[in-house]
Amino acid sequence: MNRLLFASVLLYAASQTGECITGGKDADAHSRPYMASLQWNGTHECGGFLISSQWIMSAAHCFQNGRASGVEAVLGAHSLSGAEDTKETYNTTVYSHPDFNISNYDNDIALLKLEKPINESSAVKPVKFQREEEADPKEFAVVDTAGWGSLNNVGGRADILQELSISVKSRRECGRGDYYGLKFTSNMLCAAEGKKDTCDGDSGGPLLYKDVVVGITSNGGKKCGSSKKPGLYTIISHYTVWIDSIITE
Repeated sequence: MNRLLFASVLLYAASQTGECITGGKDADAHSRPYMASLQWNGTHECGGFLISSQWIMSAAHCFQNGRASGVEAVLGAHSLSGAEDTKETYNTTVYSHPDFNISNYDNDIALLKLEKPINESSAVKPVKFQREEEADPKEFAVVDTAGWGSLNNVGGRADILQELSISVKSRRECGRGDYYGLKFTSNMLCAAEGKKDTCDGDSGGPLLYKDVVVGITSNGGKKCGSSKKPGLYTIISHYTVWIDSIITE
């Protein structure tokens, strides 16, 4: 076997193992009309989701190091590259949580105000988010998420919106030293399933339970799909007071 062929075989094998995203599928076109592609200079970098006519929720870590300016929100998209009459692009103002901690991604939540209210349609409309902590999903509950992030650990990004269902893992397991240890805080939940995980570019997207957004895609291991580094999600119900203070100011 020549070196080029051998390298190709290795690359293919890497993309098929549990160390990468598998198990997702193309979402039906515009079946998640709340999804937002957050872009810098026309390039998708993070996800978000519409929670009202003029506000998007996302992850604070997407806007660090001077990246809070120049963010455009694309709504009504299914294919990022395709021409779609439903697409709408908005300039935004970013409000990141003041207590976001870059060392462990605690308080990883942000709000983006659109330059003007949306024109609601079948392809662009808000989603409900969880305000009551008692209603958050418990261990083993099935949740679902979506995004345009990487399909594997070799960098291939999705063009068509992807979705997958995963299970909430136990807090005890995620707080173990060989998982996340002390970096796993009370403001996070972790969720994954064999060969199913979110990845780079999915950050800021929604985690839904019974069609209500309960979490924000936040962080994970260096490799997507790693068995001991399941995806981490910010628990939205812990931030109701802060959310209301920003939206109503």
